[in-house]
Amino acid sequence: MDKPGANQMWGGRFSAGPDAIMEAINASIGFDKRLAPQDITGSRAHAAMLSATGIITPEDAAEIDRGLAQVLTEIEAGDFAFSAALEDIHMNVEHRLREIIGAPAGRLHTARSRNDQVALDFRLWVRDQCDAAIQGLDALMRAFLAQAEAGADWIMPGFTHLQTAQPVTWGHHMLAYVEMFARDKSRFQDARRRMNECPLGAAALAGTSFPIDRHMTAQALGFDRPTANSLDTTADRDFALEFLSAAAICAMHLSRFAEELVIWSSAQFRFVRMSDRFSTGSSIMPQKRNPDAAELLRAKTGRILGATVALFTVMKGLPLTYSKDMQEDKEQVFDAADNLLLGLAAMEGMVSDLTANRAALEAAASSGFSTATDLADWLVRALNLPFREAHHVTGALVKLAEDKGCDLPDLSLEEMQKTHGEITKAVYSVLGVQNSVASRTSYGGTAPDNVRAQIARWKEVLG
Repeated sequence: MDKPGANQMWGGRFSAGPDAIMEAINASIGFDKRLAPQDITGSRAHAAMLSATGIITPEDAAEIDRGLAQVLTEIEAGDFAFSAALEDIHMNVEHRLREIIGAPAGRLHTARSRNDQVALDFRLWVRDQCDAAIQGLDALMRAFLAQAEAGADWIMPGFTHLQTAQPVTWGHHMLAYVEMFARDKSRFQDARRRMNECPLGAAALAGTSFPIDRHMTAQALGFDRPTANSLDTTADRDFALEFLSAAAICAMHLSRFAEELVIWSSAQFRFVRMSDRFSTGSSIMPQKRNPDAAELLRAKTGRILGATVALFTVMKGLPLTYSKDMQEDKEQVFDAADNLLLGLAAMEGMVSDLTANRAALEAAASSGFSTATDLADWLVRALNLPFREAHHVTGALVKLAEDKGCDLPDLSLEEMQKTHGEITKAVYSVLGVQNSVASRTSYGGTAPDNVRAQIARWKEVLG
């Protein structure tokens, strides 16, 4: 007979329960209880399969299903008492099931192990997070698309090194993020496809001698197929690593636009105004309008990147198959998923509410000699200069304009001809920012007609 405090679920192997320190380090119920819906879904499918294959009686399977449904109802209602002494969600559910239905509960664990059980629960949960991320990305892409359509021909500066480079359109800039987040969406879709194999039935590591039907449980749980190697199945956390990797790249993209919002909403730029929903004031400076939501989102990227590195570090030195280290896989993924989905929702709100200052954007685009490249291109086309010579002539004209404190279009034809005598008045046709963006008609370029064509394409893609 076990001594008081022994873990009954372990059977007769241990004569005394772990002390408080061991219980604290060993228990995972504090975080893996959020896997309860997946755990119960998997157990119900497993019980149905055990009955269908004659491993347990239909009567026991029906009782197990009834009891599990009650356990789920209790958990969802907040009436379930989780116990650290029972270690994890699997033991907590099974213990309560035994209280409800008695002896048939002991048959549920036939032909499975906690190793394949947790692999199933976690995979189901991560699969759900992929679906949620894809849904969030769709909403975010539509928000950027709406901004692009509203300002398809608005002029703004394009930057390199955060220095004015060439004029582009607001719509083109917004579509850049549609492209980025579309790649993120495809990464989550790819990861979901790869992870959509059912681990249940691999048991502890070697499979089972019971005549189970793994294809039945795979189909019942929405998987494409069962996993093909029991050793790999219980050792694998690639699905979580792929999710984290996709999340980290997506979070980086969110952070890049958050940084632009911080810069653009400043008094020095005045490119955009963020709504009151996503801004805060200062406790002592009444004029302040702080882009706190963007800043917080920018910071949360660090948590997601940290979670990714943490799980890679956990997994990198483990021999096949299961080691207790792998219990440390969930908290990082839970935190990363929570913050990614929050970030997607927050960014979708910020972009939807964003108001661009068209006048400030165009004024900034017209400064900083942003049409210098257009001038160099004109010299190549009109005067047949080699590009390097055209670049040199343009540089000399930029210096002249700098010395005079004016922009390139303000130089007189006579002044330009002193730099190169063959320049004609036709040069002024390329020096305006409107002319500049209209000329960028190469596929993927910033010309408004290009932007509108891409908007139409993305509308069709997103439906």
